[in-house]
Amino acid sequence: MNVIEMNNICKSYQMGAEKLQVLKDVCITIEQGEFVAILGPSGSGKSTLMNIIGCMDISDSGEYTLSGIPVHKSRESKLGKIRNEQIGFIFQKYQLINKYNVLQNVILPLLARGQSRRQAKHVGIEKIRSVGLSDRIYHKPSELSGGQQQRVAIARAIAGNPSILLADEPTGALDTNTGKEVMEIFKKLHQEGNTIVMITHDVGIAENAERIIRIVDGCVA
Repeated sequence: MNVIEMNNICKSYQMGAEKLQVLKDVCITIEQGEFVAILGPSGSGKSTLMNIIGCMDISDSGEYTLSGIPVHKSRESKLGKIRNEQIGFIFQKYQLINKYNVLQNVILPLLARGQSRRQAKHVGIEKIRSVGLSDRIYHKPSELSGGQQQRVAIARAIAGNPSILLADEPTGALDTNTGKEVMEIFKKLHQEGNTIVMITHDVGIAENAERIIRIVDGCVA
């Protein structure tokens, strides 16, 4: 089953008097359970494509279906619901809330869905343990290393059992060894059946995925 289907996605931005075409008739299909890297240099359009995949932006034209949901026909209020329920985000800079501890950060999306705190806490502790941080559950982000913070971000992303995990340069802020450890977690999540879409400019990181989609000058190469 296809989790992501994108057909003829186009996106442009107005830059003063000129219109900059960022994505040009992009067509992508990603099956359930795949681990796919979207690889491209700076300015290739990969970040814009990521924003559209993550329902943080919409295309000018074309069709985008996520787990059977016609995203291209959805209004902003529906896009927020899709982001919360269908997509697990993992960012380069972690995006953790400093005043909250690890568990509180992980369960925030679950509480936003309306889950009870008791149920969310049960799920959160399970996911935190799955990324090897059972001894850091009540620590604040400032008390963790960069690699540990990224593990928290991964636990938060998987807590809601999303349709896809969308990772934006997930090792970009980490040293080489810690980056390798994080990629091993991604491989484990893939083996468990998760669909992973990873955005990167690093060929070495992209090669951890089972398939690479290359973006060059706004087009799938």
